[in-house]
Amino acid sequence: MVDTNSVLGYATPLIVSPGERVRFHLSSRSMTECGVEVVRVRCGDPDPAGPGLRLHAMNSAVDGRRPLRFQPIRPGSFALVPNRLPFGTLSSFGFACFLWPTWPAKGESERGAIQTVAARVANGGAGWRLEIGPDARLRFVVAAAGGRTATAIAEEPLREREWVFVAARYDAGGAMLLDVVSLDPQAGRDATSSAGTSAPGGVIWSGSAPLTFGARQAGEERGRPVTADHFNGKIDRPRLVSAALPAGELRGLCEAVDPRPGDPRIVGAWDFAHGIGTDRVHDRSANRLDGQLHNLPARGATGANWDGSAVSWQARPEHYGAVHFHDDDMADAGWEPDFALEVPPDWPSGFYALRLTGTGAGGDPMDSFVGFFVRAPLGQARAPVAFVASTATFLAYANSALRLDQVHAESMLEGLMQLSRDDCYIAEHRELGLSTYDTHSDGSGWIYSTALRPILSMRPRANSFNYVNDTHVLDWLEEKGFAYDVIADDDIHREGAALLGQYRCVITGTHPEYYSREMCDAFDAYQRGGGRHMYLGGNGFYWRIAWNPALPSAIEVRRDVSGVRTWEGEPGEAHHSYTGEFAGLWRQNGRPPQRLVGVGFDAQVFDRSAWYRRLPESHDPRVAFIFEGVGADERIGDFGLRNGGAAGLEIDRAEPTLGSPPHLLRVATADRIGYGGLPSPEEFRTSHRGLDGEQNANVRADMVFFPTAAGGGVFATGSIAWACALSCRGYDNNVSRITENVLRRFLDPAPFAGF
Repeated sequence: MVDTNSVLGYATPLIVSPGERVRFHLSSRSMTECGVEVVRVRCGDPDPAGPGLRLHAMNSAVDGRRPLRFQPIRPGSFALVPNRLPFGTLSSFGFACFLWPTWPAKGESERGAIQTVAARVANGGAGWRLEIGPDARLRFVVAAAGGRTATAIAEEPLREREWVFVAARYDAGGAMLLDVVSLDPQAGRDATSSAGTSAPGGVIWSGSAPLTFGARQAGEERGRPVTADHFNGKIDRPRLVSAALPAGELRGLCEAVDPRPGDPRIVGAWDFAHGIGTDRVHDRSANRLDGQLHNLPARGATGANWDGSAVSWQARPEHYGAVHFHDDDMADAGWEPDFALEVPPDWPSGFYALRLTGTGAGGDPMDSFVGFFVRAPLGQARAPVAFVASTATFLAYANSALRLDQVHAESMLEGLMQLSRDDCYIAEHRELGLSTYDTHSDGSGWIYSTALRPILSMRPRANSFNYVNDTHVLDWLEEKGFAYDVIADDDIHREGAALLGQYRCVITGTHPEYYSREMCDAFDAYQRGGGRHMYLGGNGFYWRIAWNPALPSAIEVRRDVSGVRTWEGEPGEAHHSYTGEFAGLWRQNGRPPQRLVGVGFDAQVFDRSAWYRRLPESHDPRVAFIFEGVGADERIGDFGLRNGGAAGLEIDRAEPTLGSPPHLLRVATADRIGYGGLPSPEEFRTSHRGLDGEQNANVRADMVFFPTAAGGGVFATGSIAWACALSCRGYDNNVSRITENVLRRFLDPAPFAGF
């Protein structure tokens, strides 16, 4: 069996133009060197029933043998406030915050059984920590130089997902106090308790230690903080004062968003509701002890004072003063680059990969890849056709562990699940960071995904979804001799319709599911301006996302109670932290995909794929070009690499009530889906018999065409599986023929007449 993971890596930036530099960050636990080769990816699917892996060696300047080293990944989010006066001058002090723990009772057997809420600890261990022990009880620990330590331990364990107010105080006279007050003590939720102990004398606070929230600093590595004992849960409105104030007075300071600006006792008053779209932590005190968040903890999170009067952080930001930390947050692996490549100016755009070869762990042949993309130079189209690399969707699914984590996976697939080495590796190495379909260790959903880490699902040989499926379109374009550029979601988001407008035809691939407002606007403007759009997939333009304006190739996905989802966000947290926009489905945002491409997601069908039959409208002379060489009664796509047909996996249909254009022609349909076709939740209002594809006429894949303004047009197939049938029978089949007919007509400048 081929070893795909003995060497891992990622490329920065993920998307480059000819003449730009791409850096490669590699790591291996078991190998000291490997072979390196840059390849252009024509087909990344190793399935022997299809074209197989088709990789074109580029003979690059970085090819050859390369040494390897191990570079660790350090997951877990935290906030760090750099050491500044008056930290080093404190003798007595008080710290307080509101706390919402999501996994308080991790137990001794779990990784990181101790969870740090806040700490200021020097490298030698002297300092203080507010932490949750393995027994779910809060602890206030003060350690003096020389090893003298005192601990105050709350009597009652914290309750999962229940807000408490916490106050810890140290008096230089020798007393330590800890108070926990439940904010909702009814019905067995009361975790209120107090604790006190004698403090070690002669404590000298270090003048070099930073203050951390959500973890404690354990050192540094290559100028980056190394942290430990990460917290799972929310922290709201932390306060640090220079006196051991009573708990009631500390609570008053915490409840005030802007507490007593002139009070000299206030060392720090951090307002997490300020700068929600950034990684900065804002201090409202006169000391301005601002800090920085690391590894993207969740912002735009409801605080202890949220009362449901607003469900958007922009409406009442003072109710969103919490940050949700996780012990497995991962935004940036932080690996040093091993080498860089300046992309030659004559390289065509496309899907590219750094191929890594050698002998892996256990003696198996190792064949690993680091995916990246070469675009055409921005503003300099080199071909009349653009294929869109769905980088937002690739990021949304990056390193998904669902195949093992979903208890219903085999039931959904209607068969035994085959696990790849990538599946097993992700299950054992979640420090890579998971997908926006997965849940954190505390059960909350992943809402952020970045490209600054190895992504096993975005490379050749990956699981057959998204990236690998899209390469079948590239393979077909090259087989048929069509010149094309590759452009990426990132570029469409930033460059808009000006980028799309350079091309006679733009092709979106098998699963362009995740789209920002800017991307939807770009396609809408492109189509209004006469552009031709071929949508060769299913479940497209479905979820609304936000891109991080400051961190390249980082997206945010929020899920509420709609759509096909594997988790639901917390109440009141359905607005993106990056932009403040409502998240959820585009359908909920008034822009269902039917308005853009004529069809929209209606069902999943993973047990088998179906075929299309022509409909009466397919004989309309205006669409005769689509079916040249295709018989009136032919089964279209009764073959394919994905479950034996061209209509499957996820499928779309036309729906006038959701905005399918009135002059749209529904030219073919796959409506014999079977009982494995299960409608998406937004497609039905009550559960009843007859919902599946055997009895439900709305579970189908529609092939449609409609003209747009200024002589443009849109063609959609409504199925993820469509592209994976293109190569069957040596590319001589009716799926390939229809796709070629449409593309050739879309490249013809003759305008389409309005219907």
